[in-house]
Amino acid sequence: MNRVVGRHDLLLITLDTLRHDVAAELAADGRLPNLARHLPGGRWEERHAPGSFTYASHQAIFAGFLPTPASPGPHPRLFAAAFPGSESTAGSTYVHDAPHLPAGLAEAGYHTVCIGGVGFFSGRGALGSVLPGMFRESHWEPEFGVTSPRSFEAQVECAERAAAAVPEEKRLFLFVNVSALHQPNWFHLRGGTPGSGDSRESHAAALEYVDRHIGRLFAAMTRRGRCFAIVCSDHGTAYGDDGWTGHRLGHEVVWTVPYAHFFLEA
Repeated sequence: MNRVVGRHDLLLITLDTLRHDVAAELAADGRLPNLARHLPGGRWEERHAPGSFTYASHQAIFAGFLPTPASPGPHPRLFAAAFPGSESTAGSTYVHDAPHLPAGLAEAGYHTVCIGGVGFFSGRGALGSVLPGMFRESHWEPEFGVTSPRSFEAQVECAERAAAAVPEEKRLFLFVNVSALHQPNWFHLRGGTPGSGDSRESHAAALEYVDRHIGRLFAAMTRRGRCFAIVCSDHGTAYGDDGWTGHRLGHEVVWTVPYAHFFLEA
């Protein structure tokens, strides 16, 4: 990452609440054409989330603790704040002295932009301001939130404007928290009604919806040049698995998440 930071734009997308099993099945079945063309080998990597719900996981991610490979480690991290004795900081790790990654990248000359999704990024109240407050520029509006059937389209439109406004010679770190996978998601399933509720199937339909529009987000970044992208989930969620529903709990479908990183070429 020391050869990437400072030379290329950075894009971090968290597909909030996306389960690994659903993401893997859709990629294998050819139902994610726009995402799969960028995934190494056309497949998601299985990883373990650093937290079981949005706030905890993103605090860890912004400290450099991206989802961990689902195999014995230690696993060198891409980014890390300077921390004596860290066993996951290696020579390939980009190390900074700031308290979190957005601040560290800002010190390296990046303009940092947050496009919020779920309520922890709303900027409403003290708690909803912590995560977006890490960025130089942040955006959120109700249409970006979990109850909007066109949340991701609205987020992409905002991202296009934000990326275009940054001078070409200035490096950009763009973060997008995608809310479409989070409940409620019944409206993404054809024929879904409020009474039908959310399900694994509507969760999958929400991911297909995101895939239909994510190419525009990638294009907004590649218009500026080569970009290093990270696309992952922050945690999964349960739909009746072993009697469990939701997240902020210790079930395998919550801690097992999809992950990928790759270059987007201009």
